Amino acid sequence: MSKLLLICFLFFLSCSHLLLSSSFSNSTKICPHGQALALLQFKQSFSIDNSSSWYCDEYGGTTSYLKTEYWKEGSDCCSWDGVSCDLVTGHVIELDLSCSWLSGTIHSNSTLFRFPHLQRLNLAFNNFNGPSVSAGFGRFSSLTHLNLSYSGFSGIISPEISHLSNLVSLDLSWNGRAKFVGDGFNSLVQNLTKLQKLHLGGISISSVFPNSLLNRSSLISLDLSWCGLHGRFPDYHDIHLPKLELLELWENPNLNGNFPRFSENNSLIDLVLSSTNFSGELPASMVNLKSLQTLDLSHCQFSRSIPSSISNLKSLQILDLSYSQFLGSIPASLENLKQITNLSFEGNHFSGKIPNVFYNLINLISLDLSRNNFNGQIPPSIGNLTNLYELDFSDNQLQGAIPSSVYGFSSLSYVYLRYNLFNGTIPSWLYTLPSLVELDLSHNKLTGHIGEFQFDSLEKIDLSMNELHGSIPTSIFELVNLSSLYLFSNNLSGVLETSKFEKLINLAYLDLSNNMLSLITSVHSNSMLPHILSLDLSHNNISGMFSWNVGKDTLSYMNLSYNSISGFEMQPWKRMQILDLHSNLLQGPLPTPPNSTFFFSVSHNKLSGEISPLICKVSSMGVLDLSHNNFGGMLPHCLGNFSKDLFVLNLRRNQFHGIIPQTFLKGNYIRTLDFNGNQLEGLVPRSLIIFRELEVLDLGNNKINDTFPHWLGALPKLQVLILRSNHFHGHIGFSKIKSPFMSLRIIDLAHNDFEGDLPEMYLRSLKATMNIDEGSMTREYMGDAYYQDSTVVTIKGLEMKFVKILNTFTTVDLSNNKFQGEIPECIGNLNSLRGLNLSHNYLIGYIPLSFKNLKMLESLDLSSNKLSGKIPQELTSLTFLEVLNLSQNHLIGFIPQGSQFQTFGNDSYYGNLGLCGFPLSKRCTTNEVLEPSQEIEAEFESGFDWKITLIGYGCGLVSGFSLGCLIFLSGKPDWLVWIIDKNIHKMIVRNKTSTHRRGTRRS
Repeated sequence: MSKLLLICFLFFLSCSHLLLSSSFSNSTKICPHGQALALLQFKQSFSIDNSSSWYCDEYGGTTSYLKTEYWKEGSDCCSWDGVSCDLVTGHVIELDLSCSWLSGTIHSNSTLFRFPHLQRLNLAFNNFNGPSVSAGFGRFSSLTHLNLSYSGFSGIISPEISHLSNLVSLDLSWNGRAKFVGDGFNSLVQNLTKLQKLHLGGISISSVFPNSLLNRSSLISLDLSWCGLHGRFPDYHDIHLPKLELLELWENPNLNGNFPRFSENNSLIDLVLSSTNFSGELPASMVNLKSLQTLDLSHCQFSRSIPSSISNLKSLQILDLSYSQFLGSIPASLENLKQITNLSFEGNHFSGKIPNVFYNLINLISLDLSRNNFNGQIPPSIGNLTNLYELDFSDNQLQGAIPSSVYGFSSLSYVYLRYNLFNGTIPSWLYTLPSLVELDLSHNKLTGHIGEFQFDSLEKIDLSMNELHGSIPTSIFELVNLSSLYLFSNNLSGVLETSKFEKLINLAYLDLSNNMLSLITSVHSNSMLPHILSLDLSHNNISGMFSWNVGKDTLSYMNLSYNSISGFEMQPWKRMQILDLHSNLLQGPLPTPPNSTFFFSVSHNKLSGEISPLICKVSSMGVLDLSHNNFGGMLPHCLGNFSKDLFVLNLRRNQFHGIIPQTFLKGNYIRTLDFNGNQLEGLVPRSLIIFRELEVLDLGNNKINDTFPHWLGALPKLQVLILRSNHFHGHIGFSKIKSPFMSLRIIDLAHNDFEGDLPEMYLRSLKATMNIDEGSMTREYMGDAYYQDSTVVTIKGLEMKFVKILNTFTTVDLSNNKFQGEIPECIGNLNSLRGLNLSHNYLIGYIPLSFKNLKMLESLDLSSNKLSGKIPQELTSLTFLEVLNLSQNHLIGFIPQGSQFQTFGNDSYYGNLGLCGFPLSKRCTTNEVLEPSQEIEAEFESGFDWKITLIGYGCGLVSGFSLGCLIFLSGKPDWLVWIIDKNIHKMIVRNKTSTHRRGTRRS
């Protein structure tokens, strides 16, 4: 029996061998020669560039390589990398050339389209830089999977794609500027009914969300992010997509709706709605998402509090609600999300204390509660997050000490606690984190010394804007990976030797400004900080010669301002752009900056000598500030045209003489020209007419001898014009320009020899001083982020330096000239003026009633003129008026009372013998208290006419005599006697009172 079984078994093995051999011989079909040739031609149509697949290495989760490297003629193409064939026919049915370094264009006649049996095609992560997704892709009638993502296609996606009715998976995402046009997208959705995966991220669709997609029960993954979707997302009924695992609609800012409602029977794992216009409350149906692992609602408009039911999402791993207008407090039920790894509530309106809910969240890797209104202290349960990688509590109102009893943060790499109210010392555990990469505790109230760091993993330290003191710890100079060190605005002290920095070879940003540090330059420090980009040592105690040769090939920003440096050794920096040496004790000639310099300031030093023409070789200069030094000599002729980028030239307060350069580059961008406080003479250069960007022109305090440069009125952006204290002369007169000086809001012509009437035409044109709506304006200063314009004006009786010029500040100063005539009523139209000074001229007439319209006026000086008449009572409506000077005129009458006038002293009115009332000691008589209109006064003061007086006297005499006769003939009328008796009684009482007052004063 056993022998029989053995024979049967051997027979079975023999038959099986024959069957397997037959099957194997049928399955080893070699691919047809034509297909191998087509693949080789396809390969040869591209160049090889490994950068074409860098997205694959960064984001694709795999390593790119050249898959076609071993495609050789004469070998079986079915064995080639990326090629799969049918086991029976040998036809190529799958081609995977993703991440293959291919670079070129797939044309419509490409040999790629000679594979009619192709079922799967993956060309992702290459660079085909074609103008469109070719119609040839529509020929693959058997295709079930097509992936062209991250492949550099652009232009129109061929509508033939919608003919691939067997497609189960379509991924065209992230192809630059590729787009659907017409009904291309809708046709695709209608025709591809078998789709399980549809990824079109970054493709321009510009359509409403197609409702039909929510009826595809086969759909598993849908990504329509950054597609230009608009309109309302269908949210009127529950979504019944039982297989849907991924829904991404992010970065469609015009797509609105409420949070999608999913039926209880769902498989959703990832829901990403960030940067859309979804709003409203989070619904109760959210608890149906039992499989949800990622929920991203960042940058939406959900304006309510977080429901406590969110804790029912037990599978949740990533929860991002940042910048979505949430408010209230964080629900305590959050402690039930035990699978959570990433939690971000950044940029909302949460308030109150951070709940102590972190004991069970031991899987948390990233916790971001920054940019809210949390207060109180950091909860102690934070110490349980032993897997934490990133912690960000910055931009809140947290206070108290940073917890000191924290252990086990072996993975913590990023700690951000900036912009809070933390006090006390920096806890020791922050110095002992073995994986710490970035530490930012800036803008708090931390005190004490900086401790010693135990590990060299740190790349960034920011402890700026605190109250730390002592010296910089030596361990910082051992951090070989450090790239950014910010310790500015503390109370650090001590002496720094440049040799200490020699190990910081990766340091790019160093800011130690606003401390009390001094510096010693080492002789052997020439090769230090080879990668430094920015160095700020301003506002310290650095003195002597500065000769630190750092960053010869890299340094672009150096700020040494506000020190006591007496000498500076210019280095051959190749990339220097901003070099700020102002407010030091530099002496000697002007150091010439590197040719790459854009900003160069040596203002407020003691430099002397002439300006070398070498400065004109710095052809990229944008800001040149040599102000407040002792430079002399004549200005180089090249100074006006050496740089096409120049927009600020400040030579203020030096001793230059001669004439201003006459030639400037056409089409220049000069915004500020400041020559104030020199000894320049001659005429104002007519070439300034080409300065179409000019905003500030300050020629004050020189010896310029010219008439008023009326042609400057054509400069459309001129806002500040200062010509004070020169030898300008003559009538200002009229301008041929229709509306001159339309943007001018600060004008100072004081201390010159201008004469004639005040320039009414120009005063009418100062539109920038009229109707300024400060409520609707953004308060800004003239200039840019780094350099801001300054000026000196006389206002409120004092010479005031404006370090910054606010865009709403306005003033007119025409004082100390020889102007005559009356003050024009049109000045009352300049209703946004802050200061007006017309003093020390020869002006006559009345103070215009229109001055009551100068509602923003803070300073008014009309002193030392020949003004007459009364002070208008209407001026009491100027509620911002702080300084008033009407002294040395011929004003008369009662000083107005009330409002700001109660604050002015005698100095405001002295030299006006006709004025009376508070605050003067001279009291007003009855006639002075009565205030006739200025029209009557004008008629009276224009001349006393005796003829009119005699006619009146005669008429009065006749009328009186006639009335007396009538009384005596008719008897004594009671009504008239009553009136006369009453008025006589009042006169007697008044005279007695007046006599008593005079007697009191005499005594």
